Amino acid sequence: MRKMISILVRNHPGVLSHVAGLFTRRAYNIESIAAGVTENPDVTRITIVVSGDEIILEQVTKQLRKLIDIIKVQDLKYSESITRELVLMTIYAPKEKRHEIIRIANTFGATVVDVGAKTMTLEFVGNDRKINTVILSLEAFKIKELARTGLVALPLESEMESDRTLL
Repeated sequence: MRKMISILVRNHPGVLSHVAGLFTRRAYNIESIAAGVTENPDVTRITIVVSGDEIILEQVTKQLRKLIDIIKVQDLKYSESITRELVLMTIYAPKEKRHEIIRIANTFGATVVDVGAKTMTLEFVGNDRKINTVILSLEAFKIKELARTGLVALPLESEMESDRTLL
């Protein structure tokens, strides 16, 4: 089972280390972690995806709330959240295959950000399902390098509002 947790913390050195240390001490498995300053420069949002059984995952949330620099801990459901991740991917791209790679990239909204003599680097932003689909679609060209940022997420505000407008 996977759980996505959004944590607001005071923005100062060592906070991310304290949060990650909690997971290390308890031997919880972090699948993804991303951190960045919010609209308030004094606050950082950390989004963590953790896996384990239901009891372990409930314990994670309780332990996080006990840390001193934590402002807010929120469990996020995938169905009630907007999630995104950035992927940079360098692919072996012989000249005769580049048009096909660009076609696939365009299909998924990926952007070519670098072209070398034998490779192309693509940038893609999407949810977990779309990212995995892009990676599978481009595997045939042999992926040289791949970097993923980790998931960032916010709750769907429209789900919380009674007079919401769907786009």
